Amino acid sequence: MPLSGGHSLPEDLYSADAVREIDRYVIDQQGVDGFDLMQAAAAGAFRRLVRNWPEPGRVLVLCGAGNNGGDGYLVAANAVRHGLDVDCIAVAPTGKLSGDARKAWQKSVADGVKVRELADLGSGDAQRSIASVGLIVDAMLGTGVTGAPREPFAAMIDACNEAPAPVMAIDLPSGLNATTGAVVGQAIRADATVTFIGLKAGLFTGQGAECGGDILFESLDTDDWASESGQQPFARRVDWRSIRSVIPRRSRTAHKGRFGHVLVVAGDRGFGGAGLLAAEAAARAGAGLVTLATRPEYVSPALARCPSVMVQGLIHGSELPPLIEAADVIVCGPGIGQGAWGQQMLQQVVASGKPRVLDADALNLMASRVAQPAHNHILTPHPGEAARLLACDVAEIEEDRVGAAGRISQMFGGVVLLKGAGTVVAGGGAVPDVVSGSNPGMATGGMGDVLSGVLGSLYAQLKDARVATSAGAALHLAAADLASETRGYMGLLPMDVIEALSQVLVDSERWPDRRSVGGGGDE
Repeated sequence: MPLSGGHSLPEDLYSADAVREIDRYVIDQQGVDGFDLMQAAAAGAFRRLVRNWPEPGRVLVLCGAGNNGGDGYLVAANAVRHGLDVDCIAVAPTGKLSGDARKAWQKSVADGVKVRELADLGSGDAQRSIASVGLIVDAMLGTGVTGAPREPFAAMIDACNEAPAPVMAIDLPSGLNATTGAVVGQAIRADATVTFIGLKAGLFTGQGAECGGDILFESLDTDDWASESGQQPFARRVDWRSIRSVIPRRSRTAHKGRFGHVLVVAGDRGFGGAGLLAAEAAARAGAGLVTLATRPEYVSPALARCPSVMVQGLIHGSELPPLIEAADVIVCGPGIGQGAWGQQMLQQVVASGKPRVLDADALNLMASRVAQPAHNHILTPHPGEAARLLACDVAEIEEDRVGAAGRISQMFGGVVLLKGAGTVVAGGGAVPDVVSGSNPGMATGGMGDVLSGVLGSLYAQLKDARVATSAGAALHLAAADLASETRGYMGLLPMDVIEALSQVLVDSERWPDRRSVGGGGDE
């Protein structure tokens, strides 16, 4: 069943350390009792449980040793008081509990929760219990865990992931890094995560998109104290709903000269489709004029597919400067290859100093030689290209996607968009953005070409690389989600996303609170 959440979430994303400091500030400086805060968290989690699973059947609560386990014991107590059938397993021995977590265990027992020790059950009985319940509540490992889960937690995580029952994680899926979204070893794949006080950045990028499920937020009335604590957001969560207002409403007398001229330089032999996808996406995303510079043999197919795009066939890079001169923003890289033709084109684009979006082989060419930093380009690497730019391996990129995007921006300048689930946008003098959401249908060739065209189009219209990048990534994802509603995920094509762009943007024409831009006629 669909779960609630998503669009109602705050924008600020915090590191695990920052959330702990906010929690400490609330307790130490604001005089809020820690156990009262834990009870409030458990009450909020239980409300989410019954709202999303009104008839859960038998509920199994798995509890660890820290405050995360304490939350779990109190969720179990809430469930028993409301008449649910509850099984509670202490994955960490209750004899090792201390502080508020111990108080929570004691209260749960006093309220009638029958807590069974994993050490007494044995792994076989515990796994059989997991396989037979209607809902699993994961309260094993919290935000303090950064490495691979140890036994018996690793075995319990595996059993939960193999069970047919849905999983609701408390604060964070066990095994997920709260800050980076990385997973070392095993991690719970939850259907929903109820998280508290501050949104953890790791829930929205890397493996967080797979492990977190639907993210449900309970602030516990600490919203005002987050800023007072002095903790700064680690990143900002962005989706199309939150950022679409940057697209200005168009005047009824608008003309094409107001919305930028995008030059797409793409498509060496064997890759003609890449340039066409990028050019058509730029047009669908609202650019006033789009020119495609590609190999001569692709001119006729391009015009047949999209006659509104101006197409020029080029044999040598020396033919490119007149087209560059007429453009406001250049998109370079899709399908240019790494041979002489692509090198010539990229050299001309970079030498022009014009605003540009560099993608695909343009990035690979940059990685193979010393590239001068620039302030006015947008770089769009996937993890493999990012690894080449930073001279490391892909695993290192995925261990800290936000950090990797920031390092690329520091090294090469401009704005960096690191592709993948939970796309990261870094640079431009602001905290990184994380585009909330993911779509497995986008895992196919050509989707990146569409994105580069969208980014070039919005850069030409908005004149701000950072805003255009975040808005473009969110628009691209929203269009893919819309196309998936009818097409599904398997077999979703880049052309489907291009077609959906205008459907997503149509609402922007109706927003009454937008400033209008435009002039008169078709000049």
